[in-house]
Amino acid sequence: MTEVAETESVPTPGEPDAPEELELAAEFPEASREQWRELVAGVLRKSGAIDESFDGLPESKLVTRTYDGLEIQPLYTAEDTVDGTGFPGLPPFVRSARPEGAVTTGWDVRARYARRDAKATNAAILADLEGGVSSIWLRAGATGVPVADLGDALNEVYVDLAPVTLDAGEEYEAAANELLTLFAEREIPASAVTATLGADPIGSTARTGTAHPLAPAADLAARVAASHPKVRTIVADGLPFHEAGGSDAQELGAAIAAGVAYLRALTEAGLDVDTAAGQLEFRLAATADQFLTIAKFRAARRLWARVTEVAGVSAGKGAGMRQHAVTSPAMLTQRDPWVNMLRTTLACFGAGVGGADAITVLPFDAAIGQPDAFSARIARNTHAVLLEESKLAGVIDPAGGSWYVENLTDELAKAAWREFTAIEAAGGIEAELASGALAARLAETWEKRSKRIGTRRDPITGVSEFPNLKEKAVVRDPLGDLPGGGLPRYRYAEAFEALRDRADAHPSRPRVFLATLGPVAAHTARASFAANLFQAGGIEAVNPGAPEDVVAEFRASGTKIACLCGSNTSYAEEADSVAKALKEAGATSVLLAGKPGDHPDVTGYLFTGCDALEILTGTLNELGVQ
Repeated sequence: MTEVAETESVPTPGEPDAPEELELAAEFPEASREQWRELVAGVLRKSGAIDESFDGLPESKLVTRTYDGLEIQPLYTAEDTVDGTGFPGLPPFVRSARPEGAVTTGWDVRARYARRDAKATNAAILADLEGGVSSIWLRAGATGVPVADLGDALNEVYVDLAPVTLDAGEEYEAAANELLTLFAEREIPASAVTATLGADPIGSTARTGTAHPLAPAADLAARVAASHPKVRTIVADGLPFHEAGGSDAQELGAAIAAGVAYLRALTEAGLDVDTAAGQLEFRLAATADQFLTIAKFRAARRLWARVTEVAGVSAGKGAGMRQHAVTSPAMLTQRDPWVNMLRTTLACFGAGVGGADAITVLPFDAAIGQPDAFSARIARNTHAVLLEESKLAGVIDPAGGSWYVENLTDELAKAAWREFTAIEAAGGIEAELASGALAARLAETWEKRSKRIGTRRDPITGVSEFPNLKEKAVVRDPLGDLPGGGLPRYRYAEAFEALRDRADAHPSRPRVFLATLGPVAAHTARASFAANLFQAGGIEAVNPGAPEDVVAEFRASGTKIACLCGSNTSYAEEADSVAKALKEAGATSVLLAGKPGDHPDVTGYLFTGCDALEILTGTLNELGVQ
């Protein structure tokens, strides 16, 4: 037998040799941040963003900022590691409120119903349940099905299998009693009933501007908790603050402050703090910014975990936040509503990856009117594609460990905590709503947002970018009146859509002539840019290509506004003479695509970041469009 040296290992008979350790990307040379910076600087120099004299960090030119002032860096590395995210199901619940996440069940597919007619509502609910919806978000009272008709709306619905979330505004107590009576009539044991009664007096105060006391809602919760242990009574809704133009941190801060106010009211009504925390569900907006949405839902759980820790809630008895995500109503458009399918898919993706317990995908036509069967099907199939085909819930916290997402979660949580503590320092959410201080902060954010929308730095596809003047209007049954008088409700596209409405109502399509200078290759980019901008206001851009006689073509166009489109070279050689000739031919205004310098006969400039809303409004006014 061959002798084996003592330093050699002898494999056990029948066992394979241990594999060598796998080193990923070992065949590539190690790259440094400095090398990356050199490459970035080279690209920025070529684009003209920096010149040879620039001595700062090149990545500083690529930093973007959120409406909360958070800086999004272009590169995150292991140096940016954030500690303290914990484990799923354990404080601070960043990674999930439950140890199993949603791996076995997926998130709760919750559809919204807001029709007045109980039979039509019932038909829609049954169709959705057959198509994959797992729970029902039902408006009742003044904004939905009459409270007395809840039984008709839920006819043949197995409410013990498809939980109901009520949204009855000021009529929450009557709606809750009606629903609980319905459960009793169907002989569902009180201990088995699962529902959310939707009492939200703070949300009603925010929506209407009229103070609604918390005590009746707390008393209802105390009464229900004693008999129906699986029923949640209170919703802390962040949507009123989101729809008022607020930032993510402002929405989170206000929602957490509302949750704290409810905790106080519930414990004053006699509930222990564990039971009180278990009575709450939080409703938050999910937007098409997928990474901010992921970070928002992760940060929200961290914030609430800190609140419940201070309040003395047991880790396993309600410290984990129950989250209902709703695809943002503010981001939906009436024009080119088909693009809303993309927005809501991104929002649902972000909320799902962020760990929301229930997600409502609003139909793509929700900003126009009541959804039809097709849009409802697309909404529920959005869940099906992400859950069943993409297996999105098959991994707990799939974004966890990403240096970018962990940093964004951490920074957003800190910003939201500052907003929350500011609200608390001012006396709480009710005091902030009563004084108007919260509304003022939301208005400041909306002003910044509307300015970015108006300059198209926050582009809206199908509305402010790539509009289609020939699109056929989508017609739906009208929406019911929603409560008002409090915080405003904004949709991001509404200012551009108002201009489109003006233009469409005019007897003839308003037009602007594009005076193209030089060969086609020299003016195509700026002509396309100008045409896109004008169409965002419902104005047709007449583009003759490369005419031999620009002035003659202008006369034949039947409009009185012209826009020069060409290269910087053609502007230097021809812009002044052509602009003067166009004015002599009857042009009341001559605009110029770009900003290459001053030209005495040019009355305005179109460039990236210009105030498109101001230009379009002025153009429509000049063309006599009322």
